[in-house]
Amino acid sequence: MEQTEIDEMFMYEALKLACIAEKKGEVPIGAVIVKDGKIISKGYNLKETKQMAINHAEILAIKNACKKLRSWRLEDCTLYVTLEPCPMCSGAIINSRITRIVFGAFDKKAGCCGTLYNLPLDERFNHRPIVMGGILENDCGKILSNFFKNARENKGRRNVNNRIR
Repeated sequence: MEQTEIDEMFMYEALKLACIAEKKGEVPIGAVIVKDGKIISKGYNLKETKQMAINHAEILAIKNACKKLRSWRLEDCTLYVTLEPCPMCSGAIINSRITRIVFGAFDKKAGCCGTLYNLPLDERFNHRPIVMGGILENDCGKILSNFFKNARENKGRRNVNNRIR
């Protein structure tokens, strides 16, 4: 199997987690961490559910992987995430020594793996993961854009209902 096929296979797993997040009313972002060709950890957004700003999919996946490996060093691991990591998540990825980041949709508002900043490739850090963006970009972007479109529509309905009362 070629690397692109492998990346797509694991990104589909991250997309499944994004769907779980969406059903919980969370921004639909999912992440998996892979080591030696196997998923060792999963995470999806739980920011709203837990009312915790740091509960991004990547952070939860990193936390679970560290527990599983009994180490804060996630060397020889690849993180697959449906949206380009933000500054917080990029920092956690660098600090956890993840070898490779593969993401789906680019994030024009907070992306720090090439869009707004490129933290993982900044030579001033002592660890620089490999970054690959745009894997299943359309699928990853579609779930996010549909989520926010529905949220805007529902907010409009709530506002109309609130004015009537």
